[in-house]
Amino acid sequence: MKVGNCMTRNVQIANPEQSIGEIAQMMGRLDAGAMPVGDNDRLIGMITDRDIAIRGVASGKGPDTKVRDVMSSEVKYCFEDEDVEHVLENMGDLRVRRLPVLNRDKRLVGIISLGDLATNGEAAEAGEALSGISKPGGEHSQTAH
Repeated sequence: MKVGNCMTRNVQIANPEQSIGEIAQMMGRLDAGAMPVGDNDRLIGMITDRDIAIRGVASGKGPDTKVRDVMSSEVKYCFEDEDVEHVLENMGDLRVRRLPVLNRDKRLVGIISLGDLATNGEAAEAGEALSGISKPGGEHSQTAH
């Protein structure tokens, strides 16, 4: 199965000039913990509720802070024509639960989550990826370094 067959296509995109307060409200309405940041349909970053909490609020930044000031600009992504099994393996290795999906022109066309994959017949592979994601450590771990 290809990623394009099971991804979410109608993705809300944050603008780098929007405020983190506005994005936090949008995340609440969407029940989403992460949003791609785009300049038109070009992916330039990701912003998560954790970015807002740690890089924003915990660093003393207010709700008017721009998305570009707290977003992650190094973004992992996959392509819509990739095989799901390969993408799931990468998600486990990268310890991420969702990835933006690009077409081969590197335009944002959707987002794929473990939930999308689990409900589209890839439950066993999604479980394996989740076990890799859930291992202690990683970029945002609370374990001592």
